Amino acid sequence: MSAHRLEARGLPEAPLDAAAAFSTRLVAEARALAPGDLVILFDHADHTHDSWRRAAVEELAREGVPGRVNAVVGPAGEGLEQAATYLERAPGVTGQIFSLA
Repeated sequence: MSAHRLEARGLPEAPLDAAAAFSTRLVAEARALAPGDLVILFDHADHTHDSWRRAAVEELAREGVPGRVNAVVGPAGEGLEQAATYLERAPGVTGQIFSLA
């Protein structure tokens, strides 16, 4: 069974604003999908977004047990597709964020 995918794209540039937008617009949807496996897809952002993204993914993973929640950061394309597919098929991986160069 493949994981659900949640597009978390087009969030504001400022980290605090992005975290607020994610929480307001996407957390309820993520929670609804997380009883199963979930891969969240984020746009590239600088390091100032790392903390809130890590906190969100880790907490959603804890809440979603026995399902798994992970994320991929990067542009749409073959690399993102490969990373998301890997996470969908990796039963021991949860609460992780994979960043594509």
